[in-house]
Amino acid sequence: MSDQGTAGSRRIVNSVAPIRVCDNGGWTDTWFARHGKVFNIGVSPYAEVQLEVHPRAGREQQVTICAENYGDCFDLEPGAALAGPHPLLQATVQRMGVPADLAIRVTIFSEAPSGASTGTSAAVTVALVGALDCLTPGRLSPYEAAYTAQSVEVEMLGQQCGIQDQLCSAFGGINLIDMHDYPRATVTQLRLPEALWWELERRLVLVYLGRTHRSSDVHERVIRGLEDAGPDVQVLEDLRRLAEPSHDALQAGDFAALGRIMVENTEAQRRLHPDLVGVDARRVIDVARAHGALGWKVNGAGGEGGSVTLLAGPAAGARRAMIREIEAEHPLYRHVPTTLSRHGLRTWDGSVAPVAGAT
Repeated sequence: MSDQGTAGSRRIVNSVAPIRVCDNGGWTDTWFARHGKVFNIGVSPYAEVQLEVHPRAGREQQVTICAENYGDCFDLEPGAALAGPHPLLQATVQRMGVPADLAIRVTIFSEAPSGASTGTSAAVTVALVGALDCLTPGRLSPYEAAYTAQSVEVEMLGQQCGIQDQLCSAFGGINLIDMHDYPRATVTQLRLPEALWWELERRLVLVYLGRTHRSSDVHERVIRGLEDAGPDVQVLEDLRRLAEPSHDALQAGDFAALGRIMVENTEAQRRLHPDLVGVDARRVIDVARAHGALGWKVNGAGGEGGSVTLLAGPAAGARRAMIREIEAEHPLYRHVPTTLSRHGLRTWDGSVAPVAGAT
């Protein structure tokens, strides 16, 4: 096995982690909620990380990062201020560290749209944590990988960040997350018969609304209001109580019930603030309803841009017609093909034999 792009590498480490959709109960996995329950589903497209690992001797730079989706490639100075174009990547490398005798080139890529409110940044961070973890003895558990990734965003970058995205990327599959005391949680994974798994996979539709989701002033106002109201305010209780029924409905193969819960969750988001279910999301939902969709969930916290998860009905033709009409509704709307992810964070050695004379 040979590869000119990695010729002379001492070692190649690969890592992937899924994004998440249909996060019923989202907003309750946060510091201001203190406790919560979230149901979510890990899907492709994955965040992909590859490390080319070399001996440090004779190399001027220890860490080079290539953010392929952005066309950016830069050297990372150890201990530098987290003020570059990709502070999340920089902070993750600083948090994990690189052995002093090694130099690495990090390539990061994902086919998931940036800013789609599907936990892509969490998936990237979890995948990068997993890859860097392979450079030292021992391995982080899925919980440890998730909490490490979340601590990068919260502690190092000071961002508002729950824990459900990182846990879904670390565990994959279909999850009931019970956060008993922020950020500590337990993950119960739902195992489905193959036919039910395949049917869920066929029915789920992820629609990107064409604009990068931004944490807006609306989110800040919502958070301030929830902080003042306390963790047991009714709207958070309304969201918390939807996670377990989502799990139960899917376990029973009751897609109609799951669809109703998705709709109810989106309405609860709207009660937090009307702008959390934006104009574009409402347009997509109207088309989905007209084509017999059973449910719809504005992904993540909601707001301007982002994406919507739809649960189609049983007719395959109606699903395809729905997708066609949604994409015709606005030139920016785009169906993002997904598959259910049976696994969460995966890392493996993909080393190639060095080419003679390579440097």
